[in-house]
Amino acid sequence: MANLFLSLVEQRWKFNLFLLRQLPAAYFSGVRVASISNDSCTVTVPFKWFSQNPFRSTYFACLAMAAEMSTGILAMAHTYQSKPGVSMLVTNLHARYFKKATDVTTFVCKDGEAMRAVIETAKQTGEGIRFTATSVGRNLAGEIVAEFDIEWSFKAKLH
Repeated sequence: MANLFLSLVEQRWKFNLFLLRQLPAAYFSGVRVASISNDSCTVTVPFKWFSQNPFRSTYFACLAMAAEMSTGILAMAHTYQSKPGVSMLVTNLHARYFKKATDVTTFVCKDGEAMRAVIETAKQTGEGIRFTATSVGRNLAGEIVAEFDIEWSFKAKLH
């Protein structure tokens, strides 16, 4: 199931249309998926007029959008057209900031396979299960700008 979703995300124009319609703040801030696989997702956010704060760096909320998207795309990929369906919700977020974001920040989440296993367990048990995915943001020099731990809740929609 995930492969069909991944192919949809890789069709840039379709995914950009999805962002524009469903997540306009991310679209206008320039948040974009750079790459995706079953294991990991890479998302970028530029430093530009629309994403900056008064301190000449990327606004923390734009960084959070990119970090959350790197985990959320993986969650969506592993729940797409799932039988039974799976509800997903962010239940907690913890952020650590290390450096001003003054150029493109690239967030990478490598928790896709662990997330898939948790989702499968939620489907089998019918219980809500929480999973914390980590996304690390780096600047163009490779320095860590921020790290986000994003807790997701997954629960099968058993009727």
